[in-house]
Amino acid sequence: MSRLDKRDYYEILGVEKDADADQIKKAYRRLAVQFHPDKNPGDKSAEEKFKEATEAYEVLKDDDKRRTYDQFGHAGLSGAGAGGGAYGGFDGFDLSDALRAFMRDFGGGGGGVFDELFGGRGRGRGGPMGGSDLKVRLKLTLEEITSGVEKKLRIKHLIQCTECHGSGQAKGSKKTPCLQCGGAGEVRQVTRSIFGQFVNIATCPRCHGAGEIVEKPCPGCRGEGRIEGTSTISVKIPAGVSAGNYITVAGAGHAGPRGGPAGDAIVIIEEAPHEMFERHGDDILYALPISFAQAALGDSVIVPTLNGSVKLTIPAGTQSGKLLRLRGKGITHLRGFGSGDQLVQIIVWTPTELSSDEKALLKKLSESRGGQPPKADRSFFEKLRATFKN
Repeated sequence: MSRLDKRDYYEILGVEKDADADQIKKAYRRLAVQFHPDKNPGDKSAEEKFKEATEAYEVLKDDDKRRTYDQFGHAGLSGAGAGGGAYGGFDGFDLSDALRAFMRDFGGGGGGVFDELFGGRGRGRGGPMGGSDLKVRLKLTLEEITSGVEKKLRIKHLIQCTECHGSGQAKGSKKTPCLQCGGAGEVRQVTRSIFGQFVNIATCPRCHGAGEIVEKPCPGCRGEGRIEGTSTISVKIPAGVSAGNYITVAGAGHAGPRGGPAGDAIVIIEEAPHEMFERHGDDILYALPISFAQAALGDSVIVPTLNGSVKLTIPAGTQSGKLLRLRGKGITHLRGFGSGDQLVQIIVWTPTELSSDEKALLKKLSESRGGQPPKADRSFFEKLRATFKN
């Protein structure tokens, strides 16, 4: 999308231009939950709105970027200083970037936004309350992400009591129907107003939704039917996942009270920082330092990739900052065939310690016609921009 086609960031979030940081954060949270890809699988329109809202939030929550945007609009954010890294501004802002940004600010533990995305475990009609979901964070390397991996995770959660087998009652004890709810596990409260009659259905406070009362609770679990324990689960991670994606392991969450069904384990993907590569969507960026001689004369060098090393040809006259592309050497696409690319950013290294002979050679080169930089006119800057775009 060109800058001319972009909507106003304040309009996207539905806030006034004098909105404070808290108003901006609340507005974004509401939109992000509404249009999150995991709540709208396969909906491209919702995906675009999620990316659009996240992009607007990333700008307006940052005081410097917000000042720039207020003064210059979208055009002011198109430079590399706006936070777009090697791609410049937000022109390369994609779904992976949006998911990472969402997870960074709203992916904390303790329920909250994830309860809105995943929902809770309620009581089935005529059955016991179900257990809650368990959120588990799994950090992966880029190598694991691009190839896919199977992980075994040891988790702590509430499991069925081994002494009473989840019933919550001691041996020889009996259960009697709850008198308050008549065994339904639910109580109804009827309220009347000028607008009519309203019925509110709530979990029975006496039996906690079980519909029965235990005469003598199990000493091992104190009548809960569940205790703290550990389990090992196996999770298959497909290639191409991003931070913020999650995988559901059915029935691996917390056990329900008194024989209720277990919730799910929600395995939330995180990405471990890589010592050499930086991820941009399904592309990866690698910075390659070379000497002035290599840049001027050209060279053939060996560079690392996520799947071994490959030979890269550096053309003669390569400028510092130029991006060379290794096609298909990036991250495997999650929902399709093929892979992203590896972008190699050339960094011409300037030596800091020179011998007297080296200084003399460089001085002689600088005095020659070939050692002089071109005149900084309009054509020079156009060529320089073309170098960073390619």
